[in-house]
Amino acid sequence: MRRYGPATTVNYSFGPGPVTPAVKAIILANIGFFVLSQLYEPILKYLGVVPELVLTRGWLWQVATYMFMHAGVSHILFNMLGVWMFGVELERTWGTRFFARFYAITGIGAGVTVVLASLLPFAPLAETYRAVTVGASGALYGLLMAFAIYFPHRPILMFLVFPVPAKYFVMIIGALAFWFSGGGVSNSAHLGGLLFGYLYLKSRGGGLTAEFKYRYLKWKMNRLRRKFDVYSGGRSDWDRNIH
Repeated sequence: MRRYGPATTVNYSFGPGPVTPAVKAIILANIGFFVLSQLYEPILKYLGVVPELVLTRGWLWQVATYMFMHAGVSHILFNMLGVWMFGVELERTWGTRFFARFYAITGIGAGVTVVLASLLPFAPLAETYRAVTVGASGALYGLLMAFAIYFPHRPILMFLVFPVPAKYFVMIIGALAFWFSGGGVSNSAHLGGLLFGYLYLKSRGGGLTAEFKYRYLKWKMNRLRRKFDVYSGGRSDWDRNIH
C-alpha cells in the first residue's frame, strides 16, 4: 500500500507491484505442496509440525516443512497474498539472498515456538502438543515485523477497511495473537514469527541500530533544511512524495 502526492491529497494503490524472485519461488512451492496435500491428505501429518512427533520421534524436519502446508484454499490464499504484499518490497530492499534467509529463519523460529509453547502448563497450549500446525503465517508475521521496522509510517488497511500505520498494525495483530493464543489457530506461531523477526534484525550489525541512526540523521537533516528554507523565502517541494 503506497501513499502519493502533496499533503492535501492522498491516493492509495493496492499491492507492491510485480512479484520478485524469492517471493515467486515461495508462492509456487506453497501451491505445489498444497496440491500434493489435496491428492494425499495424510502428508499433512508428516510435513505439518506436531510437537509430540518432533520431541518423541525426532521428526525435526517438521519445524521447516510445516510452513509450506495449508489447511484449505482460503488459508493459502490469504497467506500468499500477505507474502506478496509485504515480501516484494522487503526483497527489493534487502536483496533475494537476505530475504530468503530471513523468511526461512522466521518460519522455522515460529515452528520451534509452536513446539516449545506446547510444553507450557496451560490447557489451550497443551492441546497443541498432539495437534498438526500448518501454514506460512509464522514467516508472514516475521515479514510484517520487518515491514513495520523499515516502513513504520506506511499505511496498511486494517481489516481491509481503514488505514493504520504499519508500526501500529503490527502491534495490534501481535496483541490479538497473544490474546487468542491456543484454539484452532496456532497463534504461538504468529508470536514466534514476530519475535524471531525482531531478534534477527536486531542481532545483525546493520539491523535496528543502523535503522534508528539513519532515521535520526534524516530527522536532523530535515530540521536543518526547514531552517534553511525559512531564510531562503520558502520551502522546496522537491520531496513531496510520501511513501
